[in-house]
Amino acid sequence: MEAPARVQCRHPDPAKSAPSLDARLYGLTRAAILDAVPMRGEGLLFALLRDEVERRTPPGTWATASVGWYTTVVKLDLEARGLLQRAATRGPQRLYRRPLTR
Repeated sequence: MEAPARVQCRHPDPAKSAPSLDARLYGLTRAAILDAVPMRGEGLLFALLRDEVERRTPPGTWATASVGWYTTVVKLDLEARGLLQRAATRGPQRLYRRPLTR
């Protein structure tokens, strides 16, 4: 039997390592995060991101995996890849999508 496909994640701090994740769960989590996080306005509170990911993924997705852990790891990966950024304000962490550049 073939091993499931994996995605090697990145961390925004180059001194830290990141795990590899199941490719299917990575893809579902990535799509949900990018759908939930706005490009403008007040951004999305990180504290609400887990619930948004769970709401935007198919029922049963998280029966055997931690939605909170996947959300955090994929969020950090998207920051490292330049697709998300944290608001430069004090207080609770807010997230914005960065526009794609070519």
